[in-house]
Amino acid sequence: MTGEPCIRDLWLTVRRVLEALATYPDRAEIKREYPELEDEDFRQALAFATASLWSGSES
Repeated sequence: MTGEPCIRDLWLTVRRVLEALATYPDRAEIKREYPELEDEDFRQALAFATASLWSGSES
């Protein structure tokens, strides 16, 4: 891995999940490509991105 945060114990980065959400708004399409993903994984990826954005904007 590249040191990037991953989804659970999968070799799938948060970045890749976010890119997939931006490209394919229908989660069913993403789940066909990555059947190991669960709905909670999408929520966690979005929460991680939000927290990362807000933690850098408070300075």
